[in-house]
Amino acid sequence: MTDEPTMNGTGDGAGPDLGAENAVLRARLVQAELRTEALRAGMVDLDGVRMIDPGAIRLTEAGGLEGGAALMTRLRQDKPWLFGRGSSSSGAAAPSAAPRSAMDMGVDEWRAARAELVRRGG
Repeated sequence: MTDEPTMNGTGDGAGPDLGAENAVLRARLVQAELRTEALRAGMVDLDGVRMIDPGAIRLTEAGGLEGGAALMTRLRQDKPWLFGRGSSSSGAAAPSAAPRSAMDMGVDEWRAARAELVRRGG
């Protein structure tokens, strides 16, 4: 008997568990591809990817998702709140461009802007 180490480092003569390693790597690849398809489809909350059963996912020879776009279309129809606007914090519109300087306004425009500012209490 020799004292040479084996491939898995346990010394028991068994090789590495390639089946388990392949399963882990496949799961990581599926998650990465799902996230990529979700971003392409406009998903704003990538936690929605967890709603997809990874066991039902088929990979192409190139490692992409088979029918990924169709999968995201169905998810968009079933759970539209996962897609769309970039923020769910408020429905307020973004502020407009910087206010114009009084130096750039005509007299009538300046008077109207001043009256609006006084009316708002500013």
